[in-house]
Amino acid sequence: MKSGYVALVGRPNVGKSTLMNRLIGQKIAITSDRPQTTRNRIETVYTDDRGQIIFMDTPGIHKAKNKLGEYMDAVAERAFADADMILWLVEPTTYIGAGEERIAELINRINNGKKPVILVVNKADTVKSEEELQASLDAYSAKCRFNDIVVVSAVTGKNEDLLMDTIFSYLTDGPMYYDEETVTEIPLRSIAEELIREQMLRLLSDEIPHGVAVMIEKFHERRAGLYDIEADIICERDSHKGIIIGKGGSMLKKIGSAARAEIEDQLGAQVNLKLFVKVRKNWRDNENFVRSFGYDLRKM
Repeated sequence: MKSGYVALVGRPNVGKSTLMNRLIGQKIAITSDRPQTTRNRIETVYTDDRGQIIFMDTPGIHKAKNKLGEYMDAVAERAFADADMILWLVEPTTYIGAGEERIAELINRINNGKKPVILVVNKADTVKSEEELQASLDAYSAKCRFNDIVVVSAVTGKNEDLLMDTIFSYLTDGPMYYDEETVTEIPLRSIAEELIREQMLRLLSDEIPHGVAVMIEKFHERRAGLYDIEADIICERDSHKGIIIGKGGSMLKKIGSAARAEIEDQLGAQVNLKLFVKVRKNWRDNENFVRSFGYDLRKM
């Protein structure tokens, strides 16, 4: 059988998590229309008769502005070294910005032709003409040498099967790393933390979600079919705490209700969810806080 680790890399908000969820047929990574949604490396497993693919969804590569940003960039860069294959996910454009230039440099420097690199052009449903698409392919091909190019839409599923066929065609024979029932080894409490954060990305104003972390303090199965979960929402300012809670607790109730529904779907059980909001001033630029909130490269 064929097997290998496949890294999805790209700048923020190009659809890496959406594509990975579609390919494995299950929602594991949270998604939103905000950049820098993914903070940690998220591994998922796809298995069929041909073999096994371990996908590694990575944070969008960007210019770091704080310790959390530095951690996210380091996570993404480490994936280049750990992967057997690289999928560079891009949008169909001829503009190659600083983020793409940096990714191209990383691929050319770290990889140096040793591993297959596939250019995956996402959001194919937004392309107006073949000429427009070809111009985009030419622009990216001038930056890197690719083993293959696949045009997809993570939203509609266009060329999903073609992409999987292409990945398997470049993988080599290898072991089965996980049993065929495994989709991810991410602990359920970590998935719950991310699902809570996802709702804040969707419901809060632009600035606040990027300064938020979630820590599960209690994750207990009270009885079959019922979980008690308590989580701390960490924010950077007292003013942000007030916005997260909302008038009369209205916003916190919205976040909790939406997150509870997502967690119940993952667990297949009822959930009693309690949320608490705490302030840790400027935690994103404090290395000790960053590590204590689960963003620790040493544990990867």
